[in-house]
Amino acid sequence: MFSRIISPRNVKSAQGVLRHFSLSAQRDARVAVLGASGGIGQPLSLLLKENPRVTELALYDVVNTPGVAADLSHISTKAKVTAFSGEKELKHAVKDAEIVLIPAGVPRKPGMTRDDLFNTNAGIVRDLAKVCAKICPDAMLCIITNPVNSTVPIASEVYKQEGVYNHKKIFGVTTLDVVRSNTFIAEAKGLDVNQVYCPVVGGHSGVTIVPLISQCTPPVSFPAEEREKLTRRIQNAGTEVVEAKAGGGSATLSMAYAAARFANSLMEAMSGESGIVECAYVFSGDADTKYFSTPLLLGPNGVAKNLGLSQINEYEHDLVKEAIPELESNVQKGEDFIHKDD
Repeated sequence: MFSRIISPRNVKSAQGVLRHFSLSAQRDARVAVLGASGGIGQPLSLLLKENPRVTELALYDVVNTPGVAADLSHISTKAKVTAFSGEKELKHAVKDAEIVLIPAGVPRKPGMTRDDLFNTNAGIVRDLAKVCAKICPDAMLCIITNPVNSTVPIASEVYKQEGVYNHKKIFGVTTLDVVRSNTFIAEAKGLDVNQVYCPVVGGHSGVTIVPLISQCTPPVSFPAEEREKLTRRIQNAGTEVVEAKAGGGSATLSMAYAAARFANSLMEAMSGESGIVECAYVFSGDADTKYFSTPLLLGPNGVAKNLGLSQINEYEHDLVKEAIPELESNVQKGEDFIHKDD
């Protein structure tokens, strides 16, 4: 995995949401959002309602979904919005879905780590994944719920138990790490953020987040001390938002933007557009860690090719080395949660 080469300059990677909506090679999609009434779910649903590729938008949550759906349904775009509430309606929400996005769960609060969310969110993802595995096993499953490093393995193990596992269609959405890297680098260098692309590999928390600044487009460089500071800011950007909101929640708006961008890239690839590349946390099959975020070439059936790591420099190699033990622990925790009663 660590020997393959990529060149982001040679592939298309969506740098925005609305800017990259295209009607070429259009393939309409039915999209379901599970956790649609929450802090991420509502703005994510709004962005999806604006996407001309979305013809049906199914919103599910335990409460308040009818109000969110009624509000969105007044927007003058073609997507038909439907509301589903409660456990009994979940199977109807995901029926015939081609893309399922899961932002459901509790948000991080000041002083909390993503691991602190595990006990609550692990069960939520497990239960939602069970229904998706039974009702829409061929849908692209996009997991936003933290801790992503553990919730993706949870969903994967559920799909294995149901006999429908396809690692090419289960994604941990780490796009926000790329969005943040692009933003922070552009600010530091005075660049047009729409022209900046920095791949981010590893996982989706703390030291597992590894921005490959050496592979940034356009090429940039920083003195060692500044590079270290920038890297740590990217790794801890979620905490930056949690602390700034002072108990009012975590990164919701930026996460919704990033998830909508990833969903749009999936829809483009499903429509047959070529060269669609996004970073996401997926099954890697690597001996060191089963799951790892890398640039992925997307296709009509999900992951067309895992592009792996580029030729990273020594500093980035050390960051990856630092990330591996944490990732292994996170993955094991997720798998153990599913198999604890075996």
